Amino acid sequence: MRHGEVENPEGVLYGRRPGYHLSELGRRMADLVAEHLADRDITHVVASSLERAQETAAPIADSHGVGVDTDDRLIEAGNVFEGKTFGVGDGALRRPGNWRHLTNPFRPSWGEPYIDQVVRMMGAINSAREAALGHEAVCVSHQLPIWIVRSFVERRRLWHDPRRRQCTLASLTTFTFEDDRIVSIGYGEPARELVPPHLLAGAKPVKGQSKAFGA
Repeated sequence: MRHGEVENPEGVLYGRRPGYHLSELGRRMADLVAEHLADRDITHVVASSLERAQETAAPIADSHGVGVDTDDRLIEAGNVFEGKTFGVGDGALRRPGNWRHLTNPFRPSWGEPYIDQVVRMMGAINSAREAALGHEAVCVSHQLPIWIVRSFVERRRLWHDPRRRQCTLASLTTFTFEDDRIVSIGYGEPARELVPPHLLAGAKPVKGQSKAFGA
């Protein structure tokens, strides 16, 4: 699961920075997904250590009578633009000094290598599967790592157009296992009715409103 909307009045790319909590809307998203999952056979809930992930996981864990474990293999991808604004036409990309970080989109040159994200995310997924063996687990993570590990499993290239990620706020990307093999991948948006239109997959960028904010 990707976390819900975050309170971010400065409009910065918060990345791995601490102190960014769910907004009121984000808490409603988390509650709505918890309701959606109430009848599922969930015995294990785990999240990255970032506040927005922990707060998103809490209602799901509470509704199933379990705690929230922490696994920082689920953490957001590292990014050199953390703490900077990243809107269309008014953010960090306007500054020539930042362009050196954009030389290699295949790695990528601005942050944590895609393959490193695959390795840690697959490790976290397999640990969650083992912890909930015979049942279901929920892992709360962040948009880019979720999309990258899904792309890897579906045998797509890892470099991509960020605007085309199918991973909206509070969405569920589901990996179904038979023994230790992934046999299917599903996707759903239980809180879609609450997601701001400019943050939906495929939405056109709006000046001052970046999809990167909700990473």
